[in-house]
Amino acid sequence: MKNLMLAVLSVAGILLSQGATTPAQSATQSPSTTQAQASTADQKATAQDIELMRKDIRSIRKQLVAANLKLTDTEATKFWPVYDQYIAELVKINNTKYDLLKEYFNSYGQLTDDQADSMTKRLSKLDVSVAELRQKYQPIFRAAVPAKVAASFFQLDRRIAMMIDLQLSSQIPLVQE
Repeated sequence: MKNLMLAVLSVAGILLSQGATTPAQSATQSPSTTQAQASTADQKATAQDIELMRKDIRSIRKQLVAANLKLTDTEATKFWPVYDQYIAELVKINNTKYDLLKEYFNSYGQLTDDQADSMTKRLSKLDVSVAELRQKYQPIFRAAVPAKVAASFFQLDRRIAMMIDLQLSSQIPLVQE
């Protein structure tokens, strides 16, 4: 599990490093350097590239779950379709999160108090949406597998999500910087 966790962190780091320099880094560079890097970054990190990296993260996430959840063949037959459905709904929430991150980076250094307030509220709503999704799926997973297996899945799911969020948040400069 340790190696797969490191892989999740590495992929999340790659996801972030594919883009341009952070706004904090850009502020210390000359405009021509920043423009040249932004142009290069645009070529490297297209929306398609980011989507491919997010798919890689989802694949690694699934491998982590598979490696750590001891499912019988019967349980696996019931579990994986529910898992795929759950992840599909989680991806929709995460799409909104990535859109919010893009908005933040695009307005970095020019963020108004109203924008900061709005983004904070929307991010909190996203956190609530993930919690609601887990609540929605707990009985669905529980119908598919024994309670201890379902509980183990949700433990793994939260741990993986926290690792990814930690990696992302460590790369995002504070609003006031």
